[in-house]
Amino acid sequence: MACDLWLVPLVDVLCHTPDNPFAEELAQYNAVLAENGLPPVPVYQYMPGLSGDVAPVAGFDYDALHFLRRAYLLQLCGLPLTPVGELGGDYEQLLEMFESTAQQSHLVWHYDHAGAYVPLDFPQPLSTEDMLAGGGPLGSSQALLRELEQVAPALGIDPANPPAAPEPPSAPTELEQPAAPAPYDPSPFARERHVWLGLHAAATRSLAQGSMIVFS
Repeated sequence: MACDLWLVPLVDVLCHTPDNPFAEELAQYNAVLAENGLPPVPVYQYMPGLSGDVAPVAGFDYDALHFLRRAYLLQLCGLPLTPVGELGGDYEQLLEMFESTAQQSHLVWHYDHAGAYVPLDFPQPLSTEDMLAGGGPLGSSQALLRELEQVAPALGIDPANPPAAPEPPSAPTELEQPAAPAPYDPSPFARERHVWLGLHAAATRSLAQGSMIVFS
């Protein structure tokens, strides 16, 4: 199944308009941020040419996303990272055994098709019962970027000089639609690396442009 990542610019002309399609989500995020003593989601003045558009930034396969989460969790727990051909019971067992550790990870503890990352720095993902029932957790773009940089060497990526990110999808992909094939990569961690590059591009641009990252 395909997974798209979109960037939503947090600019006044979008966030303050009465028909903002993300108004309900932003209200939820601001509420949970306030409950945790954090400032609201930042909203910036629109600047043509600098503020981005609502547009896809990356696309990959859902299974590949879990491959990357598995790699990060194994590394975080001090376990050996070996390539696998498919997700199996060991991944589910890993999530169960290290659930509290997984819940503190912005990369791992996140819904595949909901929730968001915002350019605010906070230590662990935030959620309420209502968010978990529908929208998914709220993550930090800064924390996501740190976790990506932490797992990068294990995948053969130099986080200070990563390869170029793949091209984003040319059009939105449906959930049941197969993801576009990734560029050839001879690495045994090719699928993890492909997702890493997409997430890294999203997190970097989220911070540079003041955008929110959403799954689709």
